[in-house]
Amino acid sequence: MKKLSELVFLPAPRTLRDGEGAFQMPPGPKDLGGISRRIEPGLPAQGYRLRITPSRIEVSGPDPAGLFYGVTTLLQALQQSDGALASGEIVDWPDFPVRGVMLDVSRNKVPTMATLFSLVDMFAGLKLNHLQLYTEHTFAYRDHEEVWAEASPLTCGEIQQLDAYCRERFIELAANQNSFGHMTRWLTHPRYRHLAECTHGFDWPWGGRSEEPFSLDPSDPGSAALLEGLFAELLPCFSSRIFNVGCDETFDVGQGKNREQCGRRGRGRVYLDFLLKIHGMVKRRGRTMMFWGDIIMEHPELVPELPRDAIALEWGYEADHPFAAHGERFAASGIPFWVCPGTSSWNSIAGRTDNCLGNLRCAAESGLAHGAAGCLITDWGDNGHWQVLPVSFLGFAAGAAFSWCLATNAERDIVPGLDFHVFRDRANIMGALVRDLGNAYRRAGGKLHNASHLFNILRQPAGTALPESVSPRSLRETRMFIEAAAEPLDRARMDRPDAALMRDELANTVRLLLAACDRGLGSAGEADPAPGARRILTEYRRLWLARNRAGGLLDSAGSLAKALAIALDGSEIPV
Repeated sequence: MKKLSELVFLPAPRTLRDGEGAFQMPPGPKDLGGISRRIEPGLPAQGYRLRITPSRIEVSGPDPAGLFYGVTTLLQALQQSDGALASGEIVDWPDFPVRGVMLDVSRNKVPTMATLFSLVDMFAGLKLNHLQLYTEHTFAYRDHEEVWAEASPLTCGEIQQLDAYCRERFIELAANQNSFGHMTRWLTHPRYRHLAECTHGFDWPWGGRSEEPFSLDPSDPGSAALLEGLFAELLPCFSSRIFNVGCDETFDVGQGKNREQCGRRGRGRVYLDFLLKIHGMVKRRGRTMMFWGDIIMEHPELVPELPRDAIALEWGYEADHPFAAHGERFAASGIPFWVCPGTSSWNSIAGRTDNCLGNLRCAAESGLAHGAAGCLITDWGDNGHWQVLPVSFLGFAAGAAFSWCLATNAERDIVPGLDFHVFRDRANIMGALVRDLGNAYRRAGGKLHNASHLFNILRQPAGTALPESVSPRSLRETRMFIEAAAEPLDRARMDRPDAALMRDELANTVRLLLAACDRGLGSAGEADPAPGARRILTEYRRLWLARNRAGGLLDSAGSLAKALAIALDGSEIPV
């Protein structure tokens, strides 16, 4: 029998005291019905006290959520017990009142309901209590079918089912609809193109040009009218009173129809005026507006003009993102804000583990220092959403741990918790395997912003010169590292219904990583640029449909086929 202090908890609790003796669990299924649970004041909201003595187990807390989290901790202890649960006491509560995840369901992948339900179960077990589904065009608005026709969108009925499922697990499902930038999926259609700031494309701030429209024209009354209709249909599907309207990365505003106005009044002022108009729409519907804070942070003199009943989302995905400086600015102006780090899964194939952990830790530290009310872990799908879902599990788990209690989790090894409570791997292989595959990016060469060299090498045409920081030698060493990290995969013993699927997903991830190495070596004349490409693509399509709807698969598989330099027959895509 192990002491409580010898068990693995995820998140690790803030205080734990071992006792004498043990509580002997009755034989057969572990029925928690006889365990004492009671509401008891004295702890912070969502907190709990778990007492285990030789004669009884008692869970108490100030609210139902606290009791739920106390039982969650008890279940983690029982999973590691052989029938005799060591005596002791745990007293625990969260650092952040809101600890959430935002899933990207607009970059090709729209998860099936079964996938969403399984993720909600995982999040509840990690003591997360907030969920958003990032939406551009993947909600089935009644009068806008041309926008979502090929996307396999979520319906209002499905949202309501998911909302109820979340509430049973003390998770708030909040509405999300980007409402200014990132509107390409709308504005490319003839019916909406006239509402674009730049109807015929614009220049990216980092160089290059997009030929597609991107942001709504904030001066056109039709833009506000469109949003009014979307909000009226979307918001009644959710019980939450929070609504994330996005409004990030409005790169093109001022390059088109509002060029003169931005030159005269300033881009920040034009942006803020439209944001305030959206705020009015949201407030009239009894919701609290949430918005991404990147554009307003470019115009710090305007921060004090933000409405005090809105929530700013301070986001950034590198380990050195200035969460502290930006959080201090929001706090000084009295603007409620959340910190929003990420899983670093996107633009990477297998993740960027060290960056992910650094980014999540930095966000939690800075958020606590400056009074952030929430921590939202983002998981994006840029450029085809090539990464498989298990790549994000490490970021979900670490972000949940840091936002629950940073003091006890910041320096703790995440691997045992991943093995016990996420992958449920009795062989203790998966946690280290996912961690290490996610660090392959470090072996290839120098640091990149929001991407890995392996991902970028794969997206570039065969024969493209390697970046200066990447060499044939570093790619050969990376290849050896990937093969060594992946070698134990078949020996994992996961007690999950999707265990076989997960093994196949990670095996194909390894093939894709190796293909990236070989593409780079091929550019240097040292390897076949894409060995096994057809197998990778065939598996990619099969694995996609195991967790996601068919909409978006053709686009994503097409981009991957192009990267692998093989032809894609559209008839091969199951729909």
